[in-house]
Amino acid sequence: MAQQSLDATNRPLSLDQVADRINDVSTLPEVALRVVQVANDARSSASDLKRVLENDPALTARVLRTVNSSYYSLRYNVHSVQQAIALLGFNQIRNLAVTASVADVFTKDIGIRRYSRRELWRHLVSVAVASRMIASRCGLAGFEEAYLAGLLHDWGIILEDQYLHEEFVSLVAQLPEDVRFADAEQAVFGFDHAELGGRIAERWKFPPATLAAIRYHHSSDQCSDRDELPIVQAVELANYLCTSKGISAIRSAPVGKPSLQALESLGVTREDYRVLWEDIDAELRDARSLLTI
Repeated sequence: MAQQSLDATNRPLSLDQVADRINDVSTLPEVALRVVQVANDARSSASDLKRVLENDPALTARVLRTVNSSYYSLRYNVHSVQQAIALLGFNQIRNLAVTASVADVFTKDIGIRRYSRRELWRHLVSVAVASRMIASRCGLAGFEEAYLAGLLHDWGIILEDQYLHEEFVSLVAQLPEDVRFADAEQAVFGFDHAELGGRIAERWKFPPATLAAIRYHHSSDQCSDRDELPIVQAVELANYLCTSKGISAIRSAPVGKPSLQALESLGVTREDYRVLWEDIDAELRDARSLLTI
């Protein structure tokens, strides 16, 4: 990468300035933000989620189409949000609703060297599915929380794409293949996508596990919240596995391997790791309908 593009004096805006700009214009679709906030409110019920979804008939139709897809293999068709929640549960329908609404952000693609929004979308959905699989197999409580955390873990990249677009495109275009994207972000912006995404997720009152995963999916050892750490570690492992299989946010950019301590904390042995590596392909094939929700 050219020295000029790594020069700190060329930094466009500070983290606080970018965060303030994003706070003025919400990037996350309003209905997705509302669904996340309803789900994060302990006082919310299935009826509250139902009301949010039914205010957006197009979103409701997309959720029900996915519920009735081969991915769930239900014995009969589901025709209402209430019925879907009763069958699959509050958290699964929440996750489908967020997946469907967030997908709209990726409809207009850009094709630059080593990055496309469609490939990022594929990465996010894949990490979500893999995070849920890992959390389930490791016996973590709330493995649907792992799905949501995985789906939104790289939200900071979309924020950079939208609010620092020219600088982001320049950074990706010049990124050497042996440099971690987060390190390049720090050099150019003074912060990385995990910091930016975490700052916005905190302002928008994301669920604690999702917030922690956004902040620490490259550095679970820095997460001090013991309650959320297992989900963060599951997302970190899922991110590494998917990236290693070529399903990456930034093509060919190296991603750090989870520490031995993180794997031991999850209870993942060497054999477990091998099985996860092999099984993730089938899991992602089964979940293909989520990519076109």
